Amino acid sequence: MEVPRLDHALSSPSSPCEEIKNLSLEAIQLCDRDGNKSQDSGIAEMEELPVPHNIKINNITCDSFKISWDMDSKSKDRITHYFIDLNKKENKNSNKFKHKDVPTKLVAKAVPLPMTVRGHWFLSPRTEYTVAVQTASKQVDGDYVVSEWSEIIEFCTADYSKVHLTQLLEKADVIAGRMLKFSVFYRNQHKEYFDYVREHYGNAMQPSIKDNSGSHGSPISGKLEGIFFSCSTEFNTGKPPQDSPYGRYRFEIAAEKLFNPNTNLYFGDFYCMYTAYHYVILVIAPVGSPGDEFCKQRLPQLNSKDNNFLTCTEEDGVLVYHHAQDVILEVIYTDPVALSLGTVAEITGHQLMSLSTANAKKDPSCKTCNISVGR
Repeated sequence: MEVPRLDHALSSPSSPCEEIKNLSLEAIQLCDRDGNKSQDSGIAEMEELPVPHNIKINNITCDSFKISWDMDSKSKDRITHYFIDLNKKENKNSNKFKHKDVPTKLVAKAVPLPMTVRGHWFLSPRTEYTVAVQTASKQVDGDYVVSEWSEIIEFCTADYSKVHLTQLLEKADVIAGRMLKFSVFYRNQHKEYFDYVREHYGNAMQPSIKDNSGSHGSPISGKLEGIFFSCSTEFNTGKPPQDSPYGRYRFEIAAEKLFNPNTNLYFGDFYCMYTAYHYVILVIAPVGSPGDEFCKQRLPQLNSKDNNFLTCTEEDGVLVYHHAQDVILEVIYTDPVALSLGTVAEITGHQLMSLSTANAKKDPSCKTCNISVGR
């Protein structure tokens, strides 16, 4: 059963007992998990209230979870509220200069278990949390008596679902702009990369795990295997730009070799990096391939002939290709690609490292490319 409402979403006291107020202007004080409290605290600790134990977390999404626990029957009927102490698990590799994430204490009316905890303002996708629980009894004078804290358990929130990705897709649709014709996909790398592919992989580029760039909740980050390609063209020439952030050597392949009626097209992500321009990640997967099966379960599928980002249509028996002008497309192809299917040549432009999206973090404040389920 879902919690009717959360009375508070407020800071958990990292120092003993910080004073808080709830939405109905009740004044209480919450103690830390060790039970420390000031002498004038409005919360007393009574052994009669049962201590939650054997906590279970399930039905986890990117911004919600269900929680339940066992309790002794003694004084169970006196429980009026639950205090849930929720904290992001400490990351030893986090930036020491960044502000610490504020812990959250949720005060919920006692409802039958399991109950749903939901809120994008304190839950982020794909994030590890710790949680502990107290039972509480509200007194006539507004004070509370509480149990001891339960044991602390850990869990991790989930990735974006198809529903959330569809919301991102709808936002990306708005700014995609008009479509421009193109004829090749291309991939820039250093000369050493292509030499390694020839020597160790039989002249075929191999899929690799996607990095963590883009939305934090993207289900393809760190999971989907593929090869990144670009297809953007210069407005005045209709050809690929001569500059690249990824290397001075470019592999070019005819568009129909990768994108055709025997492939499926999926929407993967929409993000920006504190800049005015935005990126859309699309996935092309041969029908029935492992990549296709992965995407079919997790990503919204696009109509290859009719969408606002990348299309393949037939005109007079010839396949014709268009890409969106106002977003930068990053296309992931999920199968190996033989170098013999295209050409490798050195570009004449510059290597613009500032434009690289490798492990780039999404701007969480951008209203254009964020949805209300964490970042």
